[in-house]
Amino acid sequence: MNSSVTVLSQWQFAITSVYHFFFVPLTLGLSVLVALMETIYVRTGDERYKRMTKFWGKLFVINFAMGVVTGIVQEFQFGMNWSEYSRFVGDIFGAPLAIEALLAFFIESTFLGVWIFGWDRLSKSLHAVAIWLVAIASNLSAFWILVANSFMQSPVGYAEEGGRLVMQQFSALLTNPYVWGQFPHTVFSGFTTAAFFVMGISTYHLLRRKQEEVFKPSFQLATVFGSLSILMVILIGHNQAQQMVKLQPMKIAAAEALLNTENPASFSLLSVVDQETMSEQISLRIPRVLSLLAYNRLDGEVKGILDLQKEYEQKYGPGNYVPSIGISYWSFRFMVGSGFLMLAFAAYALYRVLRNQLNAETRWLKLFLPAMALPYLANIFGWLLTEMGRQPWVVYGKLLTAEAVSPNLTPGMVMTTLLGFTIVYGLLMVADVYLLRKYAIAGAEAQLPKPRTVEEQTYWE
Repeated sequence: MNSSVTVLSQWQFAITSVYHFFFVPLTLGLSVLVALMETIYVRTGDERYKRMTKFWGKLFVINFAMGVVTGIVQEFQFGMNWSEYSRFVGDIFGAPLAIEALLAFFIESTFLGVWIFGWDRLSKSLHAVAIWLVAIASNLSAFWILVANSFMQSPVGYAEEGGRLVMQQFSALLTNPYVWGQFPHTVFSGFTTAAFFVMGISTYHLLRRKQEEVFKPSFQLATVFGSLSILMVILIGHNQAQQMVKLQPMKIAAAEALLNTENPASFSLLSVVDQETMSEQISLRIPRVLSLLAYNRLDGEVKGILDLQKEYEQKYGPGNYVPSIGISYWSFRFMVGSGFLMLAFAAYALYRVLRNQLNAETRWLKLFLPAMALPYLANIFGWLLTEMGRQPWVVYGKLLTAEAVSPNLTPGMVMTTLLGFTIVYGLLMVADVYLLRKYAIAGAEAQLPKPRTVEEQTYWE
C-alpha cells in the first residue's frame, strides 16, 4: 500500500475525529447538567431553574445538532478509506456501533424532540424524564463507541478464522478491562467540559452584573459538578496509566520517553529523544516516581522502548513498532497539565462558592473565561495519546495501520476528500461557535429568531 495514502487517510480520520470530538464531551456533560437543573425546578418550583434549563438547553441543542452532523461521516470512512480494516474486524467492530445507532442514538434523538416540543404539553415530571432519557442515552452512546474502540486498544473475545477476526464472546467486549477505564474517564471528562463551559459563560454575565439570579446558581451548580468530575477524571486517569503499563507498555514508554527498561523506573521532567538514532538529547528524570505511578510503590519494572522493540520483532516479525515519541510524550503532558490546572480552578471556585463570595468583584473570576478552553485541550491531547500511542497498530497486536487501508486508493483521491472534509467541518465549527457565542452572550431572556411553527413558538416562549 502506498505509504502516502496511509498517512493521508490517517490525517483525514484524525481531523474529522477532532472536529467531531469538539462537540461530544459538551453533549455528554451538558445533557446531565440541564437534566439536574430541570429536576431542581420540578422539585422546588423555583422559576429561576426553569429559565436556567431553557437557556442551557438551547445551547445544548445547538451543540448536539453539530455533533450529529460531524459524527455521521466518520462511520463512512471505515468503508471509504479503511475497508481492509472493516473486512478484518467488521464482524466484531460493527456490533457495538450498530447497537449505538439503533438503540442509544434513537432514544437520544427521539426524547430530545419530546423535550424540545413538550414544554406545557407534558407534566413537569414527564418533561424532566425526557431530558434524563436524553442524558442517559447520550452517555450510553459513548459507552458503545468506546466498547468498539477498546477492542482496537486491547482485543478480547475473538477467534481468528480465514484471515479475519470473528466474535466468539460478546460478553468479553463488555467486560474488557480497557473499556472500564476508558468509559468513565471519557464521561467524567465530558462532565468537566460542561462544567467549565457553564462556569465560563456564567462568569461573563456575572462580571457584567446581568441576570445574576440565573447565572449565579448556574455557576454554583457547575462548580460542584465540575469539582467532583475533574477529581474523578484524575483518579480514573491514574488507573488507566497503570493499565497501560500492562496492556500497552510501548505507549507508556513513549509517553515517558523511556528508552531503556528500568526498575525502579524514573519519571521524566524533560526529555528530548532523537527517534532516528534512538538517542537522548535531553534527559531530566526523577528516580522511582514512574514506578510509584505504575504500581503504587517505589519499585517495579517499566519496560523501555528499545527492549520492547526487540520483543515485538521476535513476536510479530521485522518492523518498526515505536510510535511517535514526541507526540506521545507531549500529548501526555499537555493532557495531565490541563487536568491539574482545571482541578486548581475548580478548587478555587468551590472555595468561593462555599464562602458565598461570588460576585463581579470576586478576585480572578475573569480567568474562568479563558479556562473554558482547558477541557477541550485535555480532551484533544488525551485522544492524540490514545490513538497515536497505539501506532503502528490499528488493532493492537493484530492488524497494522498500513495493512488496514482500502486498496486502489490514490493520494489524489484521499487529498481531495481530506481537503473537502477539512473545509466543510471548519465551516461547521465556525457556525457552531458563532451560534453558541451569540446566544450565550444574549443571556437567559434572549429569544431565537421568530419561530415558524406553533410547536417552536411554544418551546421558545
